[in-house]
Formats: sequence, C-alpha cells, structure tokens
Amino acid sequence: MPDQQGSSGTGLDVASMSIGILGGTGDEGRGLAHRFALAGNPVIIGSRSAERAVAAARGLGGELGIRGMANADAAESADVVIVAVPWDGHDALLASLAAPLAGKIVIDCVNPMGFDERGAYPLPVAEGSAAQRAAALLPDSVVVGAFHHVSAVLLLDPAVGTVDQDVLVLGDDRQATDLVQALAARIPGARGVYAGRLRNCGQVEAFTANLVSINRRYKAHAGLRVTDV
Repeated sequence: MPDQQGSSGTGLDVASMSIGILGGTGDEGRGLAHRFALAGNPVIIGSRSAERAVAAARGLGGELGIRGMANADAAESADVVIVAVPWDGHDALLASLAAPLAGKIVIDCVNPMGFDERGAYPLPVAEGSAAQRAAALLPDSVVVGAFHHVSAVLLLDPAVGTVDQDVLVLGDDRQATDLVQALAARIPGARGVYAGRLRNCGQVEAFTANLVSINRRYKAHAGLRVTDV
C-alpha cells in the first residue's frame, strides 16, 4: 500500500503535486482542499465564480496557501484534478473543460443520487456511473473514481486529526490508480484501496445512498474500512 510520504509505488512523487478541485466551494470540495493543504500539497479551489473560489479558499485559512480560481483556470493550472460538483452540473462542466483537462488524471467523486420522502436513492446513469460518464466526456484524460464515501463533515472538522476511513479507488490505468491511492494516504488515517476497473464504479457510487441512510438513522458520519488488506 502507498505510504503517507508520497510514494505511489511507481516512483511518482505525489507530495508536491498541485491538486485542483472543481466545485471546490461545496462541503466535500472544501473538505478535501483543507486536508490536502494540511498535508502540504498546493491546492486550487475551482468554481464557476472566481470570486466565490477565492472567498472559499480564504475561509479555509490563508496560512494554508489555498488558491481560488475559476474552474477553467483551476483545471489548467493543477497537476491532478478532482471533480466534486453536484451531479446536475457534472456533464456540462466536464464537456466544457475537455481541452484543459487533456492529458491529466481526473478523479471523479460525484455520486448521482436523488432524495424523496423515503430517503436517498441512486440515480441511473446510461454509461453505468458518473465516473464512466466522465471518461466518455474526457477522452483525452485518465479518469479515476475515488473519494465517494469520505464525510465532508469529518474532513472540515478541525477537531478531527485523523480520518479513519478507506478510500475505494477504481480505474483502468494502473499508474493512475496507484497515484490516487498515494494521494488518499496523504490524509492522516485514510488509506487508498484499489477496488476494480472503472466499470465497477456504479455500485460504489450507489452505495453512498446506503451510507446516507446509515448516517441519518445513527446520527453518524459513517465511512468504510476494508478488512484483511
């Protein structure tokens, strides 16, 4: 497994990689930005509004050096990009950023979900998952699915020193999944676990609806741990 010093097992150094987070003004995006900045990675928050992105970056603490930019500039500037936008804005955003994202690893953590009086439920996606949709929209990028189940509440809580959760990492490129596993391990307490090809991402995204149900019933911030690995 990757260690927290930034070794991915392929000789790739993730400790100095800049991470752009599209939709980074939301809770999940800000939480990931906060944790990666604490780990020492340069972080760029992206938003449709550069002003909102700058305000979100400042709100996380100027001492962390997080920058805010418009989504297109964040996509262009970052070494690795995380997609953390709401599902209803996923397709339009990625289609508009295919050029600046070309040649980059794009980590999709979007969970297509709906809510009604009976609670959360997964939404069908023609390609099978949001990550597969991203891969179709970004043919010149390497798409990896990860960070679907990490609680934004825990990520943002300064009293939480370690995030005791595994991050399931899915993709078709071994070097890319190794790198994302190493990035996950930069969050203290977290561990990246390879969980299959991108075609298996649908059930991982859908399981988020089960976690939402668990959290609502038990007033918790549940995540996952994989045993015997």
